[in-house]
Amino acid sequence: MAGGSESKQEEEALGNLIVHFQSYLHGGTSSLLSTLPTLIVFPVYKTVFRQQIHNTSVHKAVAQLYREGPVKLYRGVAPPLVMRTLNGTLLFGLQDTLLRQLPLSSQNVISAKALPALAGFGAGVVEAVVFTPFERVQNVLQNSQNDSRLPSFKSVLLRLKAEGIVLGYYRAFLPIAARNAFGSSLYFGLKGPVCVAVAEQGVSPMASSFISGTVISVAVSLTLYPLSVLVANMQSQVGGDVKGVIACWALLWKSRNRSLALLYRGGSMVILRSCITWGLTTAIYDRQEKRSG
Repeated sequence: MAGGSESKQEEEALGNLIVHFQSYLHGGTSSLLSTLPTLIVFPVYKTVFRQQIHNTSVHKAVAQLYREGPVKLYRGVAPPLVMRTLNGTLLFGLQDTLLRQLPLSSQNVISAKALPALAGFGAGVVEAVVFTPFERVQNVLQNSQNDSRLPSFKSVLLRLKAEGIVLGYYRAFLPIAARNAFGSSLYFGLKGPVCVAVAEQGVSPMASSFISGTVISVAVSLTLYPLSVLVANMQSQVGGDVKGVIACWALLWKSRNRSLALLYRGGSMVILRSCITWGLTTAIYDRQEKRSG
């Protein structure tokens, strides 16, 4: 009897491990498939980045990229491709893991409806710890002002290493942590209710997942876009006078003439890209989850 009980417990533990692994696998797969369009729309992403750090119009940003030529157009594309795939693996997998553990530790203190958002918040913080260095390298590579003194991927890595871990790879960690944590919390907190509300209108499951991912991405992008602009401006520079988050925000706000319209310059294209990416990611992930049971 004891042997049978131990065997049953081992089978249950193995089953739980497989379920946990599937969340990581499905998150990575859905993110990889939804990231493929990044290769096509990367010039749009780079145009937005130039608007964020130079406060220029779309026309001027496109003209700047055109003058630099096709060779430099895709400079900096590798980090977002790698980051996006690994990001989905960690974000979905870790959120699912935390969601399974929270009911055991919360002792009914926290409402069950709030647990997905809370698990998303924790996953977002870990995501920031892991991926801030990727974003830092990406932003340095995309800033044309760094092309002459930091011409290669290796030269960027060596320079950031020389700057030290805090000012080098983890520059702008606090705003990134805030953006990722609150963004993930909003996404996972709203994903279920929005998907159910859309499905009640007679929409197919996959379409309802896509629509819910799209709608939530709009809300998240609109809310947190200023933090992305702040991060881009803080991370794109290497060396020089290093300022803190508050001082950098004050300079950014002043450079935008204290105008929300100028602060959100480039935001429309970011939201469009985010809608497509997160719509696809949500639809593919939910589809895989349902197929695996």
